[in-house]
Amino acid sequence: MPRPIQATVHSDALSHNLQRARAAAPDARVWAVVKANAYGHGIERVFDALRAADGFALLDLDEAQRVRDLGWRGPVLLLEGAFEQRDLELCSRLGLWHVVHCDEQIDMLATHKTQVPHRVFLKMNSGMNRLGFKPAPFRAAWNRLAALPQVEEISLMTHFSDADAERGGGDGIAHQVHAFVQATQDLPGERSLCNSAATLRHAQRVLNAAERLSADWVRPGIAVYGSAPDHPAHTSANWGLRPAMTLSSRLIAVQQVEAGDTVGYGSTFTAHTSMRIGVVACGYADGYPRHAPGTLEAGAPVLVSGVRTRLVGRVSMDMLTVDLGPVDAALAQRGSEAASIGAEVVLWGCSASGAVLPVDEVAQAAGTISYELLCAVARRVPFNE
Repeated sequence: MPRPIQATVHSDALSHNLQRARAAAPDARVWAVVKANAYGHGIERVFDALRAADGFALLDLDEAQRVRDLGWRGPVLLLEGAFEQRDLELCSRLGLWHVVHCDEQIDMLATHKTQVPHRVFLKMNSGMNRLGFKPAPFRAAWNRLAALPQVEEISLMTHFSDADAERGGGDGIAHQVHAFVQATQDLPGERSLCNSAATLRHAQRVLNAAERLSADWVRPGIAVYGSAPDHPAHTSANWGLRPAMTLSSRLIAVQQVEAGDTVGYGSTFTAHTSMRIGVVACGYADGYPRHAPGTLEAGAPVLVSGVRTRLVGRVSMDMLTVDLGPVDAALAQRGSEAASIGAEVVLWGCSASGAVLPVDEVAQAAGTISYELLCAVARRVPFNE
């Protein structure tokens, strides 16, 4: 039989989460962000559930081709634009919209031969300091694009660095909103400002009598996949989001250890009393974080038979170990037998019993974010279609 680990993508959760994003910005159109192979979920697996989006936003041309091959004829946006001149040829062939964030990309467009002018999103660096034109030269970049016959329409966009939290004791986005509005207030074109955090936290704020922060397009990414973009300030349940992925496995062995016994490489866990340890078919080669804690003081959360317990010992390549004490106690209260080989283990997501372990909690325990865990699920893990 195959190794019992598997990942499951929940289409109903994806559809629900997309609708939650739309409800948060009801006047805006919605990009479903499917970069990084749909945040590790697989573009082909999420496509049908996200067809209600107004467009798909992603990074590379291969992913854009896959979306077109699935039959999507609506907008597709390249979030980092063209990387080299020949990329624009495929943009023309596939009808892709693309971001322009530097003078070099404008230069490429100026020499691009096309019969169909391009739709571009001119990006402002309003404070993130990754991609985009700063406010002062932004208008000059707009003028250059507007003068090109290769450009049909120019939309305006920016990206927030602190939409998920406060900055300097104040509003995390106020300084960037101000910069964007001041530099673009009399420029034509649709606007796109909000990522997941801004969509959920700020989209309904009225900037002035004429413009809402949600603008014309919002770009929910991680929220579509059921993770809270501002965890732990808010949980996925706070935002009404549902897990779109479950990573599950089973117990493949049970060990009885006594007080003073250690568990795993490096003997990082020492039992303080007699206890049963469950061995799970999941390790860092499957994408589970090796640095997830499993000490006496702290253990990353895990569900066994729908009961919350914790990691003990160090995560190894193919296995990890969990404390079965809380599980056995809960099962005994239900009149059930103790956990044994074959018992369901949920590393994150939804158990068969209906219990939910948010990926955000696992990520927080491991000192990282849900994005990394979802994107890191290894190729050797089969997906339950």
